[in-house]
Amino acid sequence: MFSMFAKKEPKTAYINGQPVTVNPKETLLQAALREGINFPYSCRVGGCATCKCKLEEGKVKELTETGYILSDEDLDQGYILACQSVPKTDIKIEVDLSAQAHVRTVAGRVIGQEKLTHDITRLALQLDEALLYKPGQYANISVESVGEMSRSYSFATPSSPDGQVSFFVRQVPGGYFSTAINERELVGQSISLEGPMGDFWLRPGTEPMLLIAGGSGLAPIIALLQGAIADGVSRPATLLFGAREQRDLYALEEIQAIQQSWQGEFHFEPVLSEEAEGSSWQGARGFVTEKIEQQLKDGAHAYLCGPPVMIDAATDILRGLGVEGKDIHADRFTTQQDVVSAAS
Repeated sequence: MFSMFAKKEPKTAYINGQPVTVNPKETLLQAALREGINFPYSCRVGGCATCKCKLEEGKVKELTETGYILSDEDLDQGYILACQSVPKTDIKIEVDLSAQAHVRTVAGRVIGQEKLTHDITRLALQLDEALLYKPGQYANISVESVGEMSRSYSFATPSSPDGQVSFFVRQVPGGYFSTAINERELVGQSISLEGPMGDFWLRPGTEPMLLIAGGSGLAPIIALLQGAIADGVSRPATLLFGAREQRDLYALEEIQAIQQSWQGEFHFEPVLSEEAEGSSWQGARGFVTEKIEQQLKDGAHAYLCGPPVMIDAATDILRGLGVEGKDIHADRFTTQQDVVSAAS
């Protein structure tokens, strides 16, 4: 007796002409990595555009809405996210593999841990050799005593010839790696760093910039701004920083130094969403996204970094105010729990 349900067969994906077998329910990215292709990727959950590729032939099932990540121009040209695409037919795709060619693995050691807030630690590393990256990019880090696991964190400073780098690590509830960074003494421990990765960096231009950070999302924003100062950028800039309470504010001295060194107009506004009524706080209250319309300048380009819910809300508002998708650049800070949930 024949089954009522046809058995799904593997499909073939031709990646830059190279055939790869994609098993049922397997994403294009999973298949490519399994076959040893150095495919560019980052979050694996559709939260960035690192695995963007062009679908030349065939059809795919998209596991999540990609309109938040890909620009209208990308969508019109047939671009998809490999991590969210399951082939429905044999497919042909084209992808730029050159970005991964610049990724290196560098050894080093922990030289500092500084508590910035009750749940964010600045992790300072000395690399055995300097690593060239664009301010705003990130790296995968593993620490000797924390096991073989690695986690992704954005550089909190621009690239330096002395090989010193730092990261802001927020302690995620139940997160083994981030808890170790925040609670254990790791100075002197050997580390391995793989990078640089990601496509979050300052694009050239003269348009005003609106930068929005939430939580540890300040790391790539600060690096981006410090790098811009070094490059002599003078375009108007507004930085909105969303936090819960006053105790969650940090790096204010660094931001003040940026403001003083910026060659053009620079405005900084922290916004607290859960600060107790009647406290000493005299600044803005509410969600940081509620300040966008007030602070958005005509023709501005947006740079967003923080939790996905903030990124999505900000993107909706910006698009509603007329900012084109190509002028919105975002770095979603997903957790390992996000990755597991998306894969289940």
